[in-house]
Amino acid sequence: MTSDHSPRNPRRMKYIRNNSFRRLFSLKRRSLGDESPNPDASQNRDCFLLEHSRRPFWKCFSFEEVFEATDGFSSENLVGKGGYAEVYRGILSDGEEIAVKRLTKTSTDERKEKEFLTEIGTIGHVQHPNVLSLLGCCIDNGLYLIFHFSSRGSVASLLHDDKLGPIDWKTRSKIAIGTARGLHYLHKDCQRRIIHRDIKSSNILLTADFEPLISDFGLAKWLPTQWSHHSIAPIEGTFGHLAPEYYLHGIVDEKTDVFAFGVFLLEVISGRKPVDGSHQSLHTWAKPILNRGEYEKLVDPRLGGAYDVTQLKSFSLAASLCIRESALWRPTMTEVLDVMEDRYVDTERWKMPEEEEAEEKDEFWGFEDLESEWDSSFSISPHNSM
Repeated sequence: MTSDHSPRNPRRMKYIRNNSFRRLFSLKRRSLGDESPNPDASQNRDCFLLEHSRRPFWKCFSFEEVFEATDGFSSENLVGKGGYAEVYRGILSDGEEIAVKRLTKTSTDERKEKEFLTEIGTIGHVQHPNVLSLLGCCIDNGLYLIFHFSSRGSVASLLHDDKLGPIDWKTRSKIAIGTARGLHYLHKDCQRRIIHRDIKSSNILLTADFEPLISDFGLAKWLPTQWSHHSIAPIEGTFGHLAPEYYLHGIVDEKTDVFAFGVFLLEVISGRKPVDGSHQSLHTWAKPILNRGEYEKLVDPRLGGAYDVTQLKSFSLAASLCIRESALWRPTMTEVLDVMEDRYVDTERWKMPEEEEAEEKDEFWGFEDLESEWDSSFSISPHNSM
């Protein structure tokens, strides 16, 4: 029989977990000049996350507020569903639209709960126009993250919905550059470096004016300042976006996100899915076209030739650099932005030695190779969880 004090005891684990949540989401009111507890904390459910000099505001919602906003988590308000979370549209009493991300009750995987908690800790302090910000949270009767509702949905839904017309080039350009800026912020300007690990079109949400927002930080990792990379096990991500060094060796750093961004950029340009019906990856299809410099063949045919030629060349060059097999020969997001925004770029800097270029052409893996090598150690992140 298992002792009550055993770490395997479910009641013991639940007690520890709930106390951890309470410590994380302290309901004390704090201000810049007063760190004393508020005597009315039980009635006031506002909380702050203190991060150095910045103190972003979180609202700690009650379960009743979340329940009423989503009409009892009505199926009509379900807007997204992944492997461990569901997302509901909701309307608060003041009329504000929100998105509620709920850890599914059927999930008993403690690792998924840890990832959910990691997402709270990661996204809770980021502040950038192109990164989805956390509006609040709820820890009563489950775990919930609350965001502002993105009325346009995701880039994937707009690009690949046959019922919608094609996105014009100007909007695609805005989406591509905005996403690059958001990822640059996570890598370079955030107080602590963040590797997203799941950059893809279904995780890029759009505001009413088509401003992109990087979302879904369930797989994100902090990268301490003194570390150049991070080793991850098990390997998680989305087929078609995984960088070779990640799915071969489990090594992640900023260049892992750069590779995924290159695939995303190709998707925005071409309107093609990251993996097509024949299991060919987008980067495998695009690589020979990029090598020949036939950039016009990448463009979504639905645009009918209505695109900016100069931007196409800049975006295509950026994509070709991002999807290089060797992480050493991929640019940083700072350099990616320089290329995309047509600032001065030393093209000689990116010329690979002939032997390395030949080796890359011979050994570059596509989706077909990854599928044949796949085993149970791989797992897939929730699809379109926002």
